[in-house]
Amino acid sequence: MSLQDLPCLSLQGSMLSQSKRINKRKSRCGFTEGLDTECTPTELIQQWSPRHKHQRLISKGKENDCNQFVLARRSRRKRESTSAGISWDHLPDELLLKILFYLPLQDLLRVSIVCKRWHCLAFDESLWHSVDLEGLTHMGVALQQVLKTGVRRLRCPRSFLEELQFTGTGPLQIVQMDLSSSIIPTSALENIICHCKLLEYLSLEGLQLSDTIINSLARNPNLLQLNLSGCSGFSAPALADMFTSCSSIEQLNISWCEFNTNHVKSVVNNLSSSVTHLNLSGYRDSLTLDDVKLLVVRCPHIQTLDLSDSTLLMADSFPVLAQLKYLLHLSLSRCYHIHLAALTDLGKTFPMLCLLDIFGLVHDSHLPSLKKEMPRVCINSRPFSGIARPTPASRLIGSFSDRTMWNRRCRLRFKL
Repeated sequence: MSLQDLPCLSLQGSMLSQSKRINKRKSRCGFTEGLDTECTPTELIQQWSPRHKHQRLISKGKENDCNQFVLARRSRRKRESTSAGISWDHLPDELLLKILFYLPLQDLLRVSIVCKRWHCLAFDESLWHSVDLEGLTHMGVALQQVLKTGVRRLRCPRSFLEELQFTGTGPLQIVQMDLSSSIIPTSALENIICHCKLLEYLSLEGLQLSDTIINSLARNPNLLQLNLSGCSGFSAPALADMFTSCSSIEQLNISWCEFNTNHVKSVVNNLSSSVTHLNLSGYRDSLTLDDVKLLVVRCPHIQTLDLSDSTLLMADSFPVLAQLKYLLHLSLSRCYHIHLAALTDLGKTFPMLCLLDIFGLVHDSHLPSLKKEMPRVCINSRPFSGIARPTPASRLIGSFSDRTMWNRRCRLRFKL
């Protein structure tokens, strides 16, 4: 290889030939003074600098006006354009969680399959604080996933659950749970309740229970509201142990269960004085006057009491109930041994009474005269009991159901 073939030398030769052509053009135009026959650095820089760059001529004074030189910058690679915005990958987890917080349930599940990072973020505990799965069928897999997210408020009424294989070893974080009127195997329900230690509000209305479930509930000392209306499958001793352990219960609905006399006595003998709202209706041949006497002694702060369909109760129970100085709402519907004449004195017997439900005892034609005797009392205004129920029954009647749970909606809701 000859020396001329080297790239550095060939470049120099091309620059020299280019400078000669420039000098010839200058000589034609009359610019012959100066170093017009040589290849000066200034000419080389002007020739090889990018055209779009502004060049600045600097002279060293009047005596050297002919000796001008140029300052020029080399071209730089253009920076990447930011007009397309910031990549999602560059956003911190905290900001992405704020964005995901506003997504509905179905969209959040779609986001979770984008990538591994988004999957972890989509199932972050902060996004699954409250979940509503009402009406969901075959929800075993979905419920299992929801329980693993650390959900604290879970609403699943009128849902269908097959067998549940929950493999978690630690306690669940659930504080409020509504499984009312759902179809759930007892074994699956045991698997859920046995992992709960923080329950405060619970509704299992209409479900088949077991002593295992009742014993598991006893390990929730902070329980405030419990709805076991229409439940069955548990014994009186297990019920007594639960009420002994759960001494903070304020609202209890244990109406229309498959109870015998022993069950009723387990309730009235073990309730704590913290109870203020109690529904003990539906025990036609089990609830006696002696049970009412014991109940009044153990729970003197009761404000709402429902003893409907207790056919053994008569007017002699009124002086006993009058010991409840804070009683505001009394329900004696279909207690057929209580006559109309005894009801007229209730206004004097219960000075603080505001609501009285006596459906089935008074004919509609007699209601105006009874209301005159008790002008301060609202009669037959509450056909359904709302004690310890997550959603009062009156709100479920209409064109759409109220999807609140203890007066609060869940953030993530399953939509049919």
